[in-house]
Amino acid sequence: MLRSLRIQHFALIEEVQLDFEQGFTVFTGETGSGKSIILAAAQLILGERADLQVIAPGAKKAVVEAVFDITAQHLPFFEAHDLDFEAQTLIRREIAPEGKSRAFINDIPVSLQVLKQLTGQLLQIHSQYNTLELKSKRFQLALIDQLLGLEVQYQQFEQRYLSFQALQKELEAKQEALKQDQLQQDYNTFLLEELLTLQLHDPKVQQLEQELERYANASQLEEAQAALSSMLDDSGPYALLYARKSVLDKVKSFDADMQGFSARLEQVLIELKELALDAASTSYANLDPAELPALEALQDKVNSALLKHRVQEVAQLIAIQESLQQKSEGLDQQEQELRELQQEALALEQQLWERAKSLHSDRKAGVKQLARELEGILHELKLPHTKLAFELTQLEQLNTSGCSQLELLFSANLGHQPVPVERAASGGELSRLMLALQKMSSEKKALPTIIFDEIDTGVSGEVALKMGKLLNEMSKNGQCMAISHLPQVAARAAHHFMVQKMVVKDRMQTKVSVLDPEARLQEIARLLSGEQITTAAIANAQALLKGV
Repeated sequence: MLRSLRIQHFALIEEVQLDFEQGFTVFTGETGSGKSIILAAAQLILGERADLQVIAPGAKKAVVEAVFDITAQHLPFFEAHDLDFEAQTLIRREIAPEGKSRAFINDIPVSLQVLKQLTGQLLQIHSQYNTLELKSKRFQLALIDQLLGLEVQYQQFEQRYLSFQALQKELEAKQEALKQDQLQQDYNTFLLEELLTLQLHDPKVQQLEQELERYANASQLEEAQAALSSMLDDSGPYALLYARKSVLDKVKSFDADMQGFSARLEQVLIELKELALDAASTSYANLDPAELPALEALQDKVNSALLKHRVQEVAQLIAIQESLQQKSEGLDQQEQELRELQQEALALEQQLWERAKSLHSDRKAGVKQLARELEGILHELKLPHTKLAFELTQLEQLNTSGCSQLELLFSANLGHQPVPVERAASGGELSRLMLALQKMSSEKKALPTIIFDEIDTGVSGEVALKMGKLLNEMSKNGQCMAISHLPQVAARAAHHFMVQKMVVKDRMQTKVSVLDPEARLQEIARLLSGEQITTAAIANAQALLKGV
């Protein structure tokens, strides 16, 4: 329950401390007195984004603080977010002029998302906009799920359906990728075959320029090979050096230096002989100049491929060739993954249909009794001829709510068949219908603190009296507050706050005060008769307060 609300430097409010009790609390005041400011402050506690215009003139920041009594059921939330758990938890929002907004839970900074997760369980604000939401099919379906106790089933289905949608998106992306790859495959195959014909892994291709040089200079290579081979001829360098070694051998026995020179010359002769023999065994007869045009043609093809693929080296062409081969092999893998994903999506869709049909069946089984209960409450709210039905049909397509299509049919007039509520209900009838739904919800589970913003719009007289009684009954299952202009509603409250606008130190300010019994009598009389409070208005106010 909401224990207190402190508002400081917020719009026309300089500072106010509101302390609340269990039961039905009402806020009244003239139009424009500032009741909506209190509502805006409460919305900040719910994590709504702040308007910088709310900061009072000259103030460094606007502050809104709320203290909630909470139970151990919220302990897991505090543990999950590393927050201090307190039975009386303090929620604070601070709005600075430079646009900075900060949120705190028990003086620990938190994000607005975390704040919303907690306060959404503690406080609910029902505005006129929420009443208009009753015309939304999705809102209607969510309401009956709540009233029929199907929220958990619906939430589980919604989570699975969102997973299914994500899987479908992944499937569509893979299908599109495969389609594009298949369209590209013909061209890739052509490129691959073109590269394969070049035999890029052949060393001759990888050293093509060097090969061209060798073939172009085949005669010179043969001449050089012959010159090397001729070193063993009788008049060649080997014979000359051998003769020199014979001279050294004659004197090496009695001179150490000559012995060394002889040994070194011996090594030269060995190396020279091996060199000449190796050269003699090498043949350049295979370097037929007639093959040169073919090599040049191959070089032209390689150069063309390099230019086409915008690379500089054969090694890069080889990398492209291998990539094209992998893409070709990868198509088979893509097709296999796609088939597996399609099977997974089909299985999940079948599971979803089973759950959706089960949820639809549970909804259908409960809505007739739900409609009867709502009619009973609306009869009490002076709609004695109300006919109401929840018409459910099964769709052929799944959505986040299952496969149910809901039509809320409504008629408040005798002799008229129910038609969709968005076409039949007036503003006052919508307000009463929404209040009846909220009452049923409060009976089925403990509600958080709920603030009604002029839920009584469009009603008056005895209907207003019935609405006040209903709000009072709802407060027995949870703290209930209402902003109202109706004396019949205000008179049923256990606690009464009055909102006034007044000039304080040359500045217009909004003040909020708790009314004692006498002040409350005067305020209800004012609501009855206006600024000129008559004796009859006082008497009527007394009667309302006594419940007569």
